[in-house]
Amino acid sequence: MEVQLPLVAAGECAAALGSDTGGSIRQPASYCGVVGLKPTYGMVSRYGLVAFASSLDQIGPITKDVEDSAILMNVIAGHDPQDSTSIAGKKEDYTKYLKEDVSGMKIGIPEEYFNLEFDEEVKASVLAAVEKLKEAGAEVETVHMTDASYALAAYYVIAPAEASSNLARYDGVRYGLRSEQAADVSEMFTNTRHEGFGDEVKRRIMIGTYALSSGYYDAYYLKAQKVRTLIKDDFDRIFNDFDLILTPTAPSTAIELESKSDPLEMYHTDIFTVPVNIAGVPAMSVPCGFDSNEMPIGLQLIGPHFGEGKIIQAAYTLEKLLNINEKRAEL
Repeated sequence: MEVQLPLVAAGECAAALGSDTGGSIRQPASYCGVVGLKPTYGMVSRYGLVAFASSLDQIGPITKDVEDSAILMNVIAGHDPQDSTSIAGKKEDYTKYLKEDVSGMKIGIPEEYFNLEFDEEVKASVLAAVEKLKEAGAEVETVHMTDASYALAAYYVIAPAEASSNLARYDGVRYGLRSEQAADVSEMFTNTRHEGFGDEVKRRIMIGTYALSSGYYDAYYLKAQKVRTLIKDDFDRIFNDFDLILTPTAPSTAIELESKSDPLEMYHTDIFTVPVNIAGVPAMSVPCGFDSNEMPIGLQLIGPHFGEGKIIQAAYTLEKLLNINEKRAEL
């Protein structure tokens, strides 16, 4: 997906599909100035995906504009009997939401998210976009939600725990790479997993295995699942009164490759996106401006379960108001 996103941004292809476990569609979309949608959990089949965290992974479209995202959702959304997490629901035409009308739409701005420390240019660009939505007739109010850092902590227990289980199958016997440098079967297992996984994947497998181990399951994994329930309830509470929630997509513009050597610093870049995966709700990253170095900035529109239509409607309106597409390469 790291390759696909710049290709969409450069106009080398019309669209791409990605998997989003904690923001892997939305964050790169924000960095590249394109549109990235993580649908409701179970809305799009995961059949064929190499599972990382099965209760969080979701397939979604990456496109140059909101209209293409709506068109692609018409194609990929729907029940698949080959995916046990797939939701059986009524097919919907998402292009009907492509209208420049957010009059009366209620949008919540979580104070706790905007009080976090993040790039001032990102904050200014997102808040300027909020003003545009107000001018278009949206009713924007401040709301109070659980601090996103709790979701981040829960995510980095739950996701590695599920990954340690899902990736256990890649041992060289049936799936994936098999090391040729082994004297016996036990050494083949060890060498295969050492050679086949990168440092970050190994780190997450170790974290997950530790969290699930005897004596630590209750202290870490069970508590993380309880926090997850609270976060889900928090989103449900807000969506009882609001159509959408608006936040930044990422705390900064794109960072240089390997500029953050501390894994904890890298994990913190997920702070605005992981609550969405924890709750299983849909969210879209939409370009909203550029920083002083002409690096793209994205904002995130979050909807209730099956609220992709409202997200597309607000995103399409914003796209027209900001004219971001004028700076994009032609296909």
